[in-house]
Order: sequence, then structure tokens, then C-alpha cells
Amino acid sequence: MTVLRSAALFVLAALLEIGGAWMVWQGVREHRGWAWTGAGVVALGAYGFVATLQSDSHFGRVLAAYGGVFVAGSLLWGMAVDGFRPTRWDVLGALVCLAGVAVIMYGPRR
Repeated sequence: MTVLRSAALFVLAALLEIGGAWMVWQGVREHRGWAWTGAGVVALGAYGFVATLQSDSHFGRVLAAYGGVFVAGSLLWGMAVDGFRPTRWDVLGALVCLAGVAVIMYGPRR
């Protein structure tokens, strides 16, 4: 159950960080206004709290693993929201990052 909880927290963190950054981007770069920017800032702040809910107590390990989730999630977000089509190299890079998540979080410990 710990793996499922951890994965769910990583997905939630990705939605908050990627979505928050996208909302700031929309507010500033696409001139959608301060409401979009403010909502993005709130989402980014919530992301910071979600990361603390991981069972591993090592900040560096959790954030390093999350980095892999962020890479893959960003590509998925771009596909779903912005019509981005990744190349096979984008997909390969994301898969390597996700493999790193598994090793960082669930691999052998010294």
C-alpha cells in the first residue's frame, strides 16, 4: 500500500506543480490576468505541502524522485492541454526518468 500511496502523492504533486506553473504562464504570458496567476501561485504552494506527505523522510530523495515524475507529467500535460506531440526521444527520456524514480524510492538502501 505504501507504493500506491507514494505514487498517488507523486501524481497529485505533479498536477499541482505543473498545473500551477501552467496557470502562471497563462496569466502572464497569455495575458489571462492576475486571477490565473494567483491561482497558479496557490497551486504551487500546495505542491510544496503535498511533497511533505511522502513516507520517506529524506527531502533530497523525495525531490529527486519527483523530478522524474515531473518530466513525464510535463510531457503528458503538454499533450493533453497544449496539443504537444513528443518525439520518441522525449518518450525515451521520460521513461528513463521514471525508471530513476523506481530506483531512487524503492531500490536497495545501504
